[in-house]
Amino acid sequence: MTKSVNEREIVLAVLLEITENGQFSHIILRDVLAKYQYLEKRERAFITRVTEGTLEHMIEIDYILDQFSKTKVKKMKPVIRAILRSAVYQLKYMDSVPDRAVCNEAVKLAVRKGFSGLKGYVNGVLRSVARGLDSVEYPKEKMEELSVRYSCPKWILDLWGGTYDTEVIEKMLNDFQKEKPVTIRCCLNRGTPEELKERLEAEGVTVAPHPYLPYAFQISGYDHLSELAAFQEGLFTVQDISSMLVAEIASPKAGAQVIDVCAAPGGKALHVAEKLLLADKKRLHEDMDGNADGNAGGRADGHVEARDLTEAKVELIRENIERTGLTNISAVCRDASVPDPESAGSADLVIADLPCSGLGVIGKKPDLKYKASPDGIDSLVGLQRKILACAQAYVKPGGILVYSTCTVNPAENMDNVHWFLEQYPEFSLDDIHERLCPELRDSVIENGCIQLLPGVHKSDGFFIARLARKAGCPS
Repeated sequence: MTKSVNEREIVLAVLLEITENGQFSHIILRDVLAKYQYLEKRERAFITRVTEGTLEHMIEIDYILDQFSKTKVKKMKPVIRAILRSAVYQLKYMDSVPDRAVCNEAVKLAVRKGFSGLKGYVNGVLRSVARGLDSVEYPKEKMEELSVRYSCPKWILDLWGGTYDTEVIEKMLNDFQKEKPVTIRCCLNRGTPEELKERLEAEGVTVAPHPYLPYAFQISGYDHLSELAAFQEGLFTVQDISSMLVAEIASPKAGAQVIDVCAAPGGKALHVAEKLLLADKKRLHEDMDGNADGNAGGRADGHVEARDLTEAKVELIRENIERTGLTNISAVCRDASVPDPESAGSADLVIADLPCSGLGVIGKKPDLKYKASPDGIDSLVGLQRKILACAQAYVKPGGILVYSTCTVNPAENMDNVHWFLEQYPEFSLDDIHERLCPELRDSVIENGCIQLLPGVHKSDGFFIARLARKAGCPS
């Protein structure tokens, strides 16, 4: 019986949406897997691997195709280009799929899509690639070679080359292409790390501790994450360790009023709210021990206001708030780049995890490296500074601003911090050494910042800075 759904046809449709129509890979792949969740785990794994792998290795794949096809990749019809790209990925990186099967399935797919006249071309190119893969010669110049071998646009490597040596750059590139377990954060308002580990293992999940934080785990071996009872009960949330470090560096004090200006989907805001809840409970117990009447000295409990630009993003935050059961956080729709006079001087802590080029997470979102551009980064730097100018006004005297991005780019990171300190001399960098685990303390920059690098650190590429407004300096 003929299958009603063909995995390679799904891969083709997804690749066309990403490469030709500009869709984001992580979003469309998530939606497609949800649509076809009735497929067997093996079939869904094939769709994910071929889609992500083709995108991840696309520069190298195009380089290889150009060696064996008279029609260069840029001149190909979009459907044929996508079919050939995914087939070359399978030929080079998937030993489990026989070369003959790859070629035959690609030809069948071309015919199904109305290109029967090109089936001989598709077959000929792929068979030539299969025979000649081992003889492909890569560029001699080092950065050109790295660009092709790791499928990273050369301008990005040149950008990194201004700060990092070739060895570090290759470590980052190599790490981007490694398959990694999912990192999760135990929701401490719902249980202990030990209890979570026991629950997950009872559901057949492989659980390993992360070395940087005691409440972080790396998990694998499950089918649908959303179907895990521990997830449905809000016992954990998916979050990279670098993102968790934002809350560690923020370290909200009991009773703090917090604003997260770009919060969606809410991971950092929820983590800060959890830390705030635990700090408030600790203070309450201390006050009760010190006061017979249990009065907390009239101090209000802390609260996090999680903001984002659109109602759709805000609704996503609200869904995560509901799942985790935190009551000291609310979500509102507000443009972070527009000043909010009513919030001036109102926050003990402001979180500014801002839109960025995403060059630190291209291992998870490989299409970002193709969408990014030097001009686009310049525009992002302008937006980041505009938002920082708004965000600083909300910080009380003696309060804290935490600035973070998921990129590896000095222009969006340390350069922005230096610009900020020049513009707002009432702020200064606040030492973060003691807020980090011993393994990370040597990576602190200028006492108040850290740049995490994939392959160097056990995390995504990420930047965090802690800035303190001097006491007595009004906003």
